[in-house]
Amino acid sequence: MLIPKRYLRYLGVFLVLLLLLGMAYWLHQRHNARLAQPLRHFSAAQQPVNGSTPITTLQAIPTNPAQVALGKRLFFDPRLSHSNTMNCASCHDLTRGGVDGQRYSKRDDGSLTTVNTPTVFNAGLRSAQFWDGRAETLEDQAITFFVEHQEQGAPWAEVEPKLRADKDFNRDFSRVYADGITLKNVAHALAEFQRSLTTPNAPFDRYLRGDKNAISADAQKGYQTFTRYGCVGCHQGMNVGGNMFEQMGSVRDYFAEREQKTGEKITRADLGRFNATHHEDDRHVFKVCSLRNVAKTAPYFHDGSAKTLEDAVTTMVRYNLGIEMPPNDVRLIAEFLKTLSGDYAEHTP
Repeated sequence: MLIPKRYLRYLGVFLVLLLLLGMAYWLHQRHNARLAQPLRHFSAAQQPVNGSTPITTLQAIPTNPAQVALGKRLFFDPRLSHSNTMNCASCHDLTRGGVDGQRYSKRDDGSLTTVNTPTVFNAGLRSAQFWDGRAETLEDQAITFFVEHQEQGAPWAEVEPKLRADKDFNRDFSRVYADGITLKNVAHALAEFQRSLTTPNAPFDRYLRGDKNAISADAQKGYQTFTRYGCVGCHQGMNVGGNMFEQMGSVRDYFAEREQKTGEKITRADLGRFNATHHEDDRHVFKVCSLRNVAKTAPYFHDGSAKTLEDAVTTMVRYNLGIEMPPNDVRLIAEFLKTLSGDYAEHTP
C-alpha cells in the first residue's frame, strides 16, 4: 500500500521537529550538568612548562597615545562625580593593585556598593565587564557608568556641561575626536586608558619564557598543584581568567552556608548574571575573575568575603570542587598566585 506524498511530508516535518526538540533538551541538560559538576582535573601529562601552557604570557594591548592621555585625565577627574570630589581612582587606586582594598567601596553619596570593586588592571583582556557581565566592552561599561550613575552619582547630563565649560579640556578633546566631547567619545577615551593598564613581566611570565629561577620551587609546585586540581579549567589564558562565567557554589551551596555562618542573607547582588539575563541557569553565576595581580587585590569574590589568598583558595575548592584541600596545597597555590603580579608602566602624555 502506497502512502500519499503529503503524509510523507508531514512525517518528515514531525521527525525534524522531534529531532530539534531532542537536541534542545540535550543541550539544556548538558549545561545544567556542567554547572553541577566540579572543575575538571588535569593529569600530570597535561602540565607542560613552556610553549603550550594553559596560561600564556601577558602582552600589552595596542592603544592610541592621544586617546589614552585624555582617558587618563578623565580617570582622575573629580568632575565626573556629583560632589566634584570623587574620581575613578577613588575606588580603582592604581597604587594598590587597581582596587581600594575595601570589602565594599564608598559611593559619592556615602552609601556602599553592593559588590566588591574588581581591579581595573588588565580590564581590556576581559571578555565582559562587571561581575554579572552586563557590559560587553569597556566602552559599554563606561556608558553604563554614566547611565546608572550609582558610584559617583552624576548622570551624563550633569557631567557634560562641566567638561564643556573647561576651555582647555574642550580644545584638547576636539583635537583628538572630530566631534569633541560626547558621551561616546568620553567612554572611548576612558576605555582606551583602561586598555593601557596592563601589567606584563610578572615573575611567572618570565618563568614561562624559560627563566626557571624566576619563581621559587614552592611556586613551581604551586602551579603544578593549581593545574592538578583543575583550577586552570577556569583560570587560563593571558589574563589567567576573566573570559568565562561560573556558578559560585556549583557543588556545595555557598550562599546557604554563608548565611548559616555569618547571618548574611542572599541579596540581589548575589544573583549574579541572572540580573543581566533573567535566565534561571545564570542564578549565582559570576564572571570568573582574572588572577593577575591577585596578591594585591584582597578581599576576594563578588561579596569580598575572603580576606586572604588562602581563604579564597580554600573557599573555591570547597564550594566549586567539593573537597577540603590540604593546608600545604593551599599554601603552595598561594605562593604560585603571588608570582602573577606584574609591572605597570605608567603612561606619560
